[in-house]
Amino acid sequence: MPETRKATLDKDLEKLVRLEQATNLVARGLVAPGFGLLFLALTAVITAFYVSGEPGAVTIVAAAAIGAYMALNIGANDVANNVGPAVGARALTLVGALAIAAVFEAAGALIAGGDVVGTISKGIIDPEQVANPSSFVRLMLAALLSSAVWINVATWVGAPVSTTHSVVGGVLGSGIAAAGFGAVDWGVMSAIAASWVISPMIGGIFAALFLAFIKSAIIYQDDKIAAARRWLPPLIGIMAGTFAAYLALKGLKKIVHLDVISIAFLGAAAGLVVWSLSSGHVRRQSEGMENRNQSLRRLFRTPLIFSAALLSFAHGANDVANAVGPLAAIVATVQEGSVSAKVGIPLWVMVIGALGISMGLVLFGPRLIRMVGEQITRLNPMRAFCVALSAAITVIVASWLGLPVSSTHVAVGAVFGVGFFREWYTANSKRRRRYLERKAANGRAVRKAENEDEEATLPPMSGAEVMRRRLVRRAHVTTIVAAWVTTVPASAILSAVIFYALAIVY
Repeated sequence: MPETRKATLDKDLEKLVRLEQATNLVARGLVAPGFGLLFLALTAVITAFYVSGEPGAVTIVAAAAIGAYMALNIGANDVANNVGPAVGARALTLVGALAIAAVFEAAGALIAGGDVVGTISKGIIDPEQVANPSSFVRLMLAALLSSAVWINVATWVGAPVSTTHSVVGGVLGSGIAAAGFGAVDWGVMSAIAASWVISPMIGGIFAALFLAFIKSAIIYQDDKIAAARRWLPPLIGIMAGTFAAYLALKGLKKIVHLDVISIAFLGAAAGLVVWSLSSGHVRRQSEGMENRNQSLRRLFRTPLIFSAALLSFAHGANDVANAVGPLAAIVATVQEGSVSAKVGIPLWVMVIGALGISMGLVLFGPRLIRMVGEQITRLNPMRAFCVALSAAITVIVASWLGLPVSSTHVAVGAVFGVGFFREWYTANSKRRRRYLERKAANGRAVRKAENEDEEATLPPMSGAEVMRRRLVRRAHVTTIVAAWVTTVPASAILSAVIFYALAIVY
């Protein structure tokens, strides 16, 4: 029977299949940017209908699109700090983390987001120096666009940066361009610069202290389950009390105003109640569990999921102003024809911020979530629990002391603290050494399949060996710290350039 297949046709079909596969691969990379551009376009169109016929409508529409762009970038970059540790610890899947964070970020922004914001971020520029409405609008447009572009660049290179510092840098640069260096309150700027060091250090120290306690009191005990029953409920109580105070201090100002004593009482009461309730829950959950670290990870998983949700809610309430604050200031100035020190945030402006943050997280957030949760150092539920608890405690302590800390720097600093503490503990812990010796004496090997915990499976090491087997990836540390240091100056320079460009056309 004659051969019916044609070799040339097969080759052509194979080329078409490969072309189709390549096209699909490229198209997948364009899906997220395409949806992002669609969101910006819809924001501009809906805003145009909303402000049609009002004075300065074109300016408001442009500002709304830029504000939506800023919100997308906040969601892509900043939210990773809230859910990244839970994903890295495998307490949440990436899809689950995206869903929880998107819902709670939007809820925090809409329910508890600040309804009044300062028009000059953090008081770094004297408002009297930019009292001219046109100059003020250019200043805010430049600050908003420059900070959004800088956060976009940082996300692209894989560096979590402070969105608050980006806005501060934007206001600083355009403020200097508008009114000169004399308009800047350099004392405030010095405090902000100091927070670059203070924030990650405090976060790292708190996280390391909590991890040291968990290792000593629970992980390296012969009866891990009994130790967890004893100490996990008070740790959960501390977490609950901390978050109750955190939300009252940072996230619920729009709903109710509480003084420091009331906030402390609320946190203590919530902590005691949750401590009492969690004791029975932990005891029931731990019944029949094997005496191994895998069981501890299951016990720590649920409180870690709750912490990710609460951090997202508080972040949405607190940081949505970075996206919509300048936009609200522009809208108020254009509509009223004058500059005000404080302005209210219209509901439609808040919706732009809430939806933009959630969309930015879903479309562009996975890369930074993996960076924070997986690529700096290896996390498990116990370590991630320390990171979340440290972040909340540090922000509360800093707020009471009046220190201008960055939540991003605190959370990432806590991840650094956990990783560097693990390196030190591996080389220097006598408790860990005695624990491994007891295991060896009893003929019970510490298996990696059981522990999934590098420092629990490694033999005691010298300092030189620890340097060789570092548990924190230095390349990521260098990239992130460099991005932190350059955030304010880079955003400021870009903002000044944009301000001068706007002066030509506006």
